[in-house]
Amino acid sequence: MIDAVFYKDATDKYIGFSVSGHAGYAKRGQDIVCSAVSALTINTVNSIEKFTDNTYKLETGASGKIKFKFTSDSDEKGQLLLNALVLGITEIYKEYDGKYLQVYFKEV
Repeated sequence: MIDAVFYKDATDKYIGFSVSGHAGYAKRGQDIVCSAVSALTINTVNSIEKFTDNTYKLETGASGKIKFKFTSDSDEKGQLLLNALVLGITEIYKEYDGKYLQVYFKEV
């Protein structure tokens, strides 16, 4: 199961996310759910780096774990990109009825 956690501040602004685990939809290398979540996540980080001036901290670990956090107040572009990630991941969650992916929102 993949766990996607989106972190928000008290003003409901996204400040980061973490994604970890494996979907278990199919064998490694053939798992379309893992591939979709990975593509969305990596593209979001790459887009924030290329298209915004936002600063962030990125941690990666074993089994595809990724943790992203803005290190300063993010701008509209950064928020738009994180909103797009939330949309993509929640749509995958709905498509597979939560069988392979769980989505959480936490205020920090």
